[in-house]
Amino acid sequence: MKITFIKPNIGRREHSLYVDQGRMEPLMLGVLAALTPSGIEVALYDDRMERIPYDEPTDLVAITVESFTARRSYEIAREYRNRNVKVILGGIHPTLLPEEAAMHADAIVTGDAETVWQMVLHDAGAGALQKRYNALPGVGQSGKVLPCRDLFRNKGYLPVSLMQFSRGCRFACSYCAVSRYFGGQHYLREIEDVILEINSQNRKIVFFVDDNIASDRVALKMLCRELIPLKIKWFSQASLDITEDRELMRLMAESGCVGNVIGFESLNPASLRESKKLHNLESCSDYHTAIQILRDYGMMTWAAFTLGYDDDTLGSIEATVEFALKNHFSFAAFNILMPYPSTPFYDRLRQEERLLYDGAWWLHPEYRFNYAAFVPKKMTPDELTRACFDARKQFNSLPSLLYRFLDVKTSLRTFWSVVTYWRYSVLFRKEVFKKHGIKFGLK
Repeated sequence: MKITFIKPNIGRREHSLYVDQGRMEPLMLGVLAALTPSGIEVALYDDRMERIPYDEPTDLVAITVESFTARRSYEIAREYRNRNVKVILGGIHPTLLPEEAAMHADAIVTGDAETVWQMVLHDAGAGALQKRYNALPGVGQSGKVLPCRDLFRNKGYLPVSLMQFSRGCRFACSYCAVSRYFGGQHYLREIEDVILEINSQNRKIVFFVDDNIASDRVALKMLCRELIPLKIKWFSQASLDITEDRELMRLMAESGCVGNVIGFESLNPASLRESKKLHNLESCSDYHTAIQILRDYGMMTWAAFTLGYDDDTLGSIEATVEFALKNHFSFAAFNILMPYPSTPFYDRLRQEERLLYDGAWWLHPEYRFNYAAFVPKKMTPDELTRACFDARKQFNSLPSLLYRFLDVKTSLRTFWSVVTYWRYSVLFRKEVFKKHGIKFGLK
């Protein structure tokens, strides 16, 4: 028996697939490969950088699906099913929209596929694949499972090992598909299992893919203490309230944390209340102090902003860019607020009849990546799209790169931080322009 894992692309530019130069390892496919018995052959094809050999013999195709890759995922599934190959779809999008996904596959998995994978393999081998496998979210890689990283060789991934310490987040932001997926729960792996995984591979740069690695501060402190002797460098995603705990900040720095993706989302308290990002409200009145604490500990912050709230204007978006520049953020994302399916934000916009593209932007042939998918209150959809693109363009301009680089507390702190800043700033700058306006799917 042979299983083929597929990591889909977003879509195309003109008539060719977009090649993602900033691609990272598809960690969860490596985990499923590790859970596959040794007698079953496995292969991985990454649609972001290589052609999929549809005519290569295989018994089962497993595709991981996000909302941004749904259209392309369904195209790939159709190609295999036309060749009488069974296809199973899993990931966050089928979990949020199982009925839609089921129309494009022989079977779907909702929730964390790890817990039902052995059942899937048994049923597939017996020719009795079920239409749907429902798995509850929970602790990742239980039983000391180590990802099959051999699967990632020669794929041109960034030289960073992806790992996970926790899943989910205790917060419940209205726009967040992760909160919907995990039901506001937070799950922790055993720290000894994380250390085992770090020691099992050669790389010394680790990205913890946790939705919010600081959701449980006590647990993060325990992890940091165990990371200190390993002499690695690591980064993750964390909430801004880490700056309230100086002991935590010290331990993060001592354990090799070089920075985090931090969701500032908005400078406007009304927008934070609208999105239920309540943990940012206290910090919002004093972002300056929180940012200075991050800089004092040498953290290279990737600031994430979402734009298009009901109170947002073209002027407030310009002010957000100025704020990001003034604070010398190493990196920043200016994302249009997206109505992900099955989230409270999506449901509200649907009730208010403000959704565009028939409400299913992820499938609509006219939707383009980084375009507004709803009608904002204080500007047009086209104005929001243009303002967000201009924000990315300004922040990633050459004068901006130079200005932000001249910060002795972050980018100039060490030789490593200098190299890291330039390597990834230039890469992300290229990707900003390449991705904008991409059509979903290939057809």
